[in-house]
Amino acid sequence: MNKIIVVTSGKGGVGKTTTAINLGAAMNYFGKDVLIIDGNLSTPNVGIHLNSPEVPINLNHVLKGKAEAKEAVYEHESGLKVMPSSLSIKELKKVKPEKISYFKKEFQELSEYVIVDSSAGLGDESLAAMDLADELIIITNAEMPAITDALKTIKMAEQMKKPVMGVIVTRVRKDNIEMTPEAVKDMLESPILGMIPEDINVKRALNKKDAVVHTHPRSDVSRAYKEIAARIVDVEYNSKKDRLPFWKRVMKKDGTNFWKRTMKKNI
Repeated sequence: MNKIIVVTSGKGGVGKTTTAINLGAAMNYFGKDVLIIDGNLSTPNVGIHLNSPEVPINLNHVLKGKAEAKEAVYEHESGLKVMPSSLSIKELKKVKPEKISYFKKEFQELSEYVIVDSSAGLGDESLAAMDLADELIIITNAEMPAITDALKTIKMAEQMKKPVMGVIVTRVRKDNIEMTPEAVKDMLESPILGMIPEDINVKRALNKKDAVVHTHPRSDVSRAYKEIAARIVDVEYNSKKDRLPFWKRVMKKDGTNFWKRTMKKNI
């Protein structure tokens, strides 16, 4: 049966949209039919991330009954499917967020996996998206304010009887300030699906208006998303084999400066 996975977070700015897009892109990389729906009606960003900020028909039209769900689906050149939401404030005022759960059956028919990027927090809009879910994925940073809000989201999911697949911790720096994976797991009492490293390639991908899994497929961050996606869709994936060879990593990191240092040393 086709599955709707809602990606949500207790607070904004933790990488929820980036994760929804790249998780979907990684699942699509493994040959799965994936649709990403921008369920963040108040501040939609999926279309911006994937270079389709304005489209003729979007989720707002579907929720207002002006279009069928399949009419609001667009295909990225990678094969990933997207249903953007409107950037218009006027359109937002005309839409009732709670209606999104009414279209669960229609959304399920559109793809094998449907990833919904929810709004952050526990307002009416995010709760409506959570109500749509077959399973939830919680996004957080390894910092106490984000962890606390993630815990609230998990408790709300329990009240709504919505299963939490697990937690993805983003922007991991592995320093002495952020919480350890073990501490995060103990506090949230939920499995950790993966740790996404802080990586400049995420910003580079955003600048190119594409998923980092597409623009930098062998980067640390892309391989981290692929590892999570592989477990979700139950396929084998060897992250180490997908990594760039050492000499290519050195060249990418240091560029011409590396060669200048080498040449000077050999003269």
